[in-house]
Amino acid sequence: MTTTVAPPPRQAPPTSLRRPGRRKDEGQGIRTLVSPLALASRRGRAVYWTVFGLVLLLFALAFLFPVYWMITGAFKSPDELNRNPPTLAPETWHFHNYGDAWNLMQLPDHLWNTVVQAAGAWILQLVFCTAAAYALSKLKPAFGKVILGAILATLMVPAQALVIPKYLTAADLPFIHTSLLNNPAGIWLPAVANAFNLYLLKRFFDQIPRDVLEAAEIDGAGKLRQLWSILLPMSRPVLGVVSIFALVAVWQDFLWPLMVFSAAPDNQPISVALVQLSQDVPQSDLIGAMVIASVPMVVMFLVFQRHIIAGISAGSTKG
Repeated sequence: MTTTVAPPPRQAPPTSLRRPGRRKDEGQGIRTLVSPLALASRRGRAVYWTVFGLVLLLFALAFLFPVYWMITGAFKSPDELNRNPPTLAPETWHFHNYGDAWNLMQLPDHLWNTVVQAAGAWILQLVFCTAAAYALSKLKPAFGKVILGAILATLMVPAQALVIPKYLTAADLPFIHTSLLNNPAGIWLPAVANAFNLYLLKRFFDQIPRDVLEAAEIDGAGKLRQLWSILLPMSRPVLGVVSIFALVAVWQDFLWPLMVFSAAPDNQPISVALVQLSQDVPQSDLIGAMVIASVPMVVMFLVFQRHIIAGISAGSTKG
């Protein structure tokens, strides 16, 4: 009787004997817009970088030319602004247009009004949205998912449909029966109810391991201490994004401040004042005022632009 011996299993060669540069996905084809073989030649590199530079230049012109047109338009005279065809650069630079716009349109007062309204809305939104997001994420209240779903459902309602209910509420505040019109509180309180920022904060809090909070609870930290000493320092990226969104939303809003401060022109923000005073000033001064009004937001974006992307990506996905 003969027995058949099975051959030993075939073992993979050791790592040191493998061919250098071999990858697990070597057999899989990788498709690219330009093949590595074409980029290896001098002609291929020249064509690639030429096309890349032209596309980049076209996009830069599309985004930066309106900014250039606005800035240089403030240096032109009213007659030159209305000339057809228009001039690409001012024939005579009127540097005093910015100073005239600063004085004629009372920009210091309206800019200060905008700063007060934006700062109040920002502080209140950070306090209440952070507290609500912390409660929904870590405290797990009863019917928390139902409450969160109802809050997110407000994002489906157009903002224009909420203008009249907000105005009626601000004109006669329930239970207190006081008016918030012609008062910065009329801007602050509606800004607190921001479902998007609340959801952004909640998603970020969901990613923080519960073990961290349990360890703090063992050490004797209460719920508020956990929020103040642990969650908030870890949430600086998303808090920066929420801050930027809150400030920009108040700074560029027009319809709601127009309704709130309709009887108090001196308290109007810069976005409303530019429209209200545009009939009484030359067009070049109006353009100069628009440039001045846009400078704070442009500076804020240039300083915090990487925090915007980092905070959104940190709070949008889990894991």
